[in-house]
Amino acid sequence: MQKDIIKARLLYHLRKKKVLGGVHTHFDTLTKGFPKHMGKDVKNIAKELIKQGWLITKPTNYGLQVSLNKDSLGEIESFIKHTLHFSF
Repeated sequence: MQKDIIKARLLYHLRKKKVLGGVHTHFDTLTKGFPKHMGKDVKNIAKELIKQGWLITKPTNYGLQVSLNKDSLGEIESFIKHTLHFSF
């Protein structure tokens, strides 16, 4: 799979589940919905999204939690629409 398609699917899944702002999900759950052999690639892409500022992290004593950045939501949605060719 292309890198942008993986990014868009990852962001779309989080947007669909409304994981933004104060709602968080565990970092390891980001690989769900992808083939098992792509686990490392998905985690590396998620780390890139954190560096890009589209994902916000919240460290906890039981693991790293992530959520979508509310300030970049318009940019994220336009990226998803452009890459996956559909709207919400």
